[in-house]
Amino acid sequence: MQRFWERIVQVPAQGRPPISYGWYRDFIQFMLDREWYTWFAPLVAFGEVAVGLALIVGAFVAVAALFGAFMNFNFMLAGTASTNPVLFLLAVALILAWKVGGYIGLDRWLLPVLGTPWLPDVLIEAPEPVGWPRRLAARLRRSWRRGR
Repeated sequence: MQRFWERIVQVPAQGRPPISYGWYRDFIQFMLDREWYTWFAPLVAFGEVAVGLALIVGAFVAVAALFGAFMNFNFMLAGTASTNPVLFLLAVALILAWKVGGYIGLDRWLLPVLGTPWLPDVLIEAPEPVGWPRRLAARLRRSWRRGR
């Protein structure tokens, strides 16, 4: 991470710098001067793994896609184009189609149990879980209502 930050903050004598925006270059330089790469690199690695696992299993798809889009946006600001624009577009599509995750992945059971902040148990019309997920959902609902 340190070498990457050192490379992208440099402004070449000729040609374009990797970072087009001065405010973002200053931000990276600020983090570089304070040696934040020591804790920032593991944080980025953890974030990438967490987003990837959440998207694979279909848990909290919209939230995971939002954080993935945020990371991709920062990669693009840092001047690493590669496939990031396409991945950013896919993340936006997942955020906009968040309800589909409620039918395919773990969100099918998580969202009805947890509800959503704006309309608990109303916005998601997922089928009722069968077997042990049904018992778990009922137990979680009871314990959640007792804690209120």
